[in-house]
Parts: sequence; C-alpha cells; structure tokens
Amino acid sequence: QVQLVESGGGLVQAGDSLRLSCAASGRTLSRYVMAWYRQAPGKDREIVAAISRSVGTTYYADFVKGRFTISRDNAENRVYLQMNSLKPEDTGVYYCAADSGVSTLSRSLRTYDYWGQGTQVTVSS
Repeated sequence: QVQLVESGGGLVQAGDSLRLSCAASGRTLSRYVMAWYRQAPGKDREIVAAISRSVGTTYYADFVKGRFTISRDNAENRVYLQMNSLKPEDTGVYYCAADSGVSTLSRSLRTYDYWGQGTQVTVSS
C-alpha cells in the first residue's frame, strides 16, 4: 500500500498563494489516480481537484477553477496543489488521496483507498 504525507499548509491572507505537496512512499505513485480533498469545520469532506495517472486528465471543483492547479511528478512520487487568489472560504484541512481502482479519474470520495493525515490551510480576510 501507499503512504501519503501532506505539507505546505499555513496561515495566509486573502489573495495570497500556497503550494501544497503530497509525498508518497511504499508504492509507485503512477499506479494511482490522485486527488486533493478539503474539509472545513462542521462540513463534509469535498473534492478540490483530481488528476489521472498519466497526467492526461484533470478535474476541478467549480469553486477553485481558475485559481488552483493540480499536478504530479511520478518520478518524484509527489502530487502538488498550487493555490492562488486564496479566499477565507478556502480555509480547511486539505487531504491528499489515492485511488487504486480502474477508473481514469474519480470524483467520488468512496473510491479513494488511501489518505494522508491532512494539512491545515487558514485564510484570513
């Protein structure tokens, strides 16, 4: 199985940028569809972005389109989330997730088998 560790979160002001990183170990990252989810206090975990194994396909939630970019470096076993023009409503714990199934790219939380411990992102107004 794969182990995932997120980093890069922090406290920033509205309009600032952050780059989250997810380091994978135990298995080659190229085996997995990867995604970033987030969870705000009192709310359900929601998908932010996902990327296919071969980097050919990406998905973005409407609320981050044009501001966030997901990328992966299979050689380095890392996935990234570049977050620009951050808003207070982007505050939450951000999780990296891996899907070992057969789908090209999934938006469903249930299909992701492996999760990191999360990294806190706080955006002040």
